[in-house]
Amino acid sequence: MEIKLKDGLDNIDFARTAEMLGRSFWSPGIKEWEVRQAAENSALVVGAFLDNGLQIAYGRVISDRTRFAYLTDIYVDEKYRRMGIGQKIVSHILQHPSLSYVYQWLLITKNAHGVYRKQGFDVVARPLDFMEIRLPRPNDRNQKFAVEK
Repeated sequence: MEIKLKDGLDNIDFARTAEMLGRSFWSPGIKEWEVRQAAENSALVVGAFLDNGLQIAYGRVISDRTRFAYLTDIYVDEKYRRMGIGQKIVSHILQHPSLSYVYQWLLITKNAHGVYRKQGFDVVARPLDFMEIRLPRPNDRNQKFAVEK
């Protein structure tokens, strides 16, 4: 089975991506507009595709493309897991020319530590330095809030 990686907004099937991410524990029920808006405001989006054009995986990066990048929404369809597709996406992202200056990478994972360790990630060296605000997702997720550019 040949898997082809494609990056860029024009190559992503946002309906399929929303379907896949909607099954994840971190964004259950996410809407297509949310996925698209997040992608439009990201430094890089990557999809993995079968020969027939079906998108079977997705990943994106939030970054200033200079010092810092946050790897997020790495998702492989359940039918295609344990085939190295997630590794392929992460490797593609880490080696992408548009992110070549980045020297601090961050991600959060609940259950895929082994996947990311193979790519050089480790637990945060200074966990007490990190802080967060974690709010619940808005109740009315059907309403799109325009992001002014």
